[in-house]
Amino acid sequence: MNNHNTTEAFGTENRKKDTRLWSVASGASADSESAIREAAAMIEAGGTVAFPTETVYGLGADARNTQAVDRIFQAKGRPSDNPLIVHIAGREQLDELVLPYGETARRLMARFWPGPLTLVLPARPGAVSPRVTAGLPTVAVRMPAHDVALRLIAAAGCPVAAPSANRSGRPSPTLAAHVREDLAGRIDGIVDGGPTGVGLESTVVELIGERVNVLRPGGVTPAELREVAGEVTLEPALDAASDTRPEEAVARERTGRDGDAVQSRNAPRADNQTAEPAPRSPGMKYAHYAPRGAMRIVKGAAPERVSAWIQAELDAARRRGERTGVLAFDEHAGAYRADLVVSCGSLRALETAAQRLYAALRSFDEHGIGFILAEACPEEGIGLAVMNRLVKAAGHRIVEV
Repeated sequence: MNNHNTTEAFGTENRKKDTRLWSVASGASADSESAIREAAAMIEAGGTVAFPTETVYGLGADARNTQAVDRIFQAKGRPSDNPLIVHIAGREQLDELVLPYGETARRLMARFWPGPLTLVLPARPGAVSPRVTAGLPTVAVRMPAHDVALRLIAAAGCPVAAPSANRSGRPSPTLAAHVREDLAGRIDGIVDGGPTGVGLESTVVELIGERVNVLRPGGVTPAELREVAGEVTLEPALDAASDTRPEEAVARERTGRDGDAVQSRNAPRADNQTAEPAPRSPGMKYAHYAPRGAMRIVKGAAPERVSAWIQAELDAARRRGERTGVLAFDEHAGAYRADLVVSCGSLRALETAAQRLYAALRSFDEHGIGFILAEACPEEGIGLAVMNRLVKAAGHRIVEV
């Protein structure tokens, strides 16, 4: 397919609808503008359209239209108490969505918008569908830093609710092909704008007074937030070892190999709804980003000990007849023997790991890998977001050696 606009319809057996595909290059051209107008008209008419942002592909619908928003939940199989992020193309749209906000919020917008930062702000009553806010008095809003996304939202003339364009629980899409794999036949259209940049979802923050509290780490790091806001805190549930989240009910057990103590934290991987309050942000409550195989994260102070433990487990799994995989970093990837070894890049450049992570997780499914071990990375800078996604992908299964 060329880099200019083309359209096609595709569908498969047992799917309910055809899904239209537009290929749109960044920058203005008659073809790309025509494609964006068609996709925008689909959103205006109450349809669902996937589109690229600088983080991942989103599945968009008119945030004011409850029936359209319902189609997002239906297509994704998303729990109904999981709120959605509203995407805007200009600051003038924000005042229609939220009540007055403080100076810290203004500084954050001035520094990071357009960009991968979502602000949870008091919602203006009736501004968006209650399905968007999951019944909460707040709404999560961001302005994406992607030319195609901004042009589409502006052409649609409405705020666009858009979670990641994948089946709920699956790795988020960083290519239009990922969207097609998960949602073809379930949604009305896909705007293919090429690969995304950051590769992980936006950072989500709430403001408590003038304090910035990080609900979900992402493309904007806590250190960058501290350059703008005086006080920045992290939601306690972001600690991978935390047992405060209701879906975890974390059980600890000790096992050993040749006398070595190993601690494993196990949690059920469940997307079912509970009686707990709605999460204040997407990504807080449910297991996400998971490959189909069973995955665990292995961490420890000594890299050679981590590598040795991983290889021993891989060997044991292969003897059991399982197909094995390792998610590693360049520094250690060459040492592993498995059916599939995938490197996310160097530990010295975790921005690359963020860009590659979801495609790497999907590659295990493509190769039929059922037993997956992943190396941990330092939770510094964007490494905090990388580990957050890894922990959720593994269903909070972490082994410390």
